[in-house]
Amino acid sequence: MVALAGHLGDFDAARRGLDDPAPAVRATALGALSRIGRLEPGAWRSGLDDPAPEVRRRACELGVTFGQQAVTFLVRRLADEDPSVAEAASFALGELAGEADAAVSALAAVARGHADPLVREAAVAALGAVGAPEGLEAILAATTDKPAVRRRAVLALAPFEGPDVDAALARALQDRDWQVRQAAEDLTGESSPPASSPPAT
Repeated sequence: MVALAGHLGDFDAARRGLDDPAPAVRATALGALSRIGRLEPGAWRSGLDDPAPEVRRRACELGVTFGQQAVTFLVRRLADEDPSVAEAASFALGELAGEADAAVSALAAVARGHADPLVREAAVAALGAVGAPEGLEAILAATTDKPAVRRRAVLALAPFEGPDVDAALARALQDRDWQVRQAAEDLTGESSPPASSPPAT
């Protein structure tokens, strides 16, 4: 019913869903209210503090709706105990791009130190989307992380230039992971050096 309310424009039914005991219904209610353009800032912020991770995650995803005023609240969720919430907050900050300059230092800390590689990957992607110079050091550091993070870091270098960026891309062209090499090729227009042939026996 709550999901349908979003499609039918039934504000009252969607609003009642915010108080449902089931987390899945509360998360759906947030989406329904957003769909009909009636998600109020107070209800959204309550969703960010919901005891259920799936509700907090959905609220993070919807943060883009509120633009720059959402940045401070999304930054707080970068420290969420549930990695999927921190990942969603990173993604939303990346979607806000130029409006999220105030989040760069927090995203850089996550990119460098979060225990979950998926969260680090999302934070690196967000830093690339924001494109602020203050985030470059963390992106460069991420080019030595796990393969998926390295690939994302290479793509996140797109807005930047300079000797350090050139050196990181040159290393990526020789990375042992083919997806990292492919990302570097796509970004630089250069081809990875051929693998050396095994010595003759």
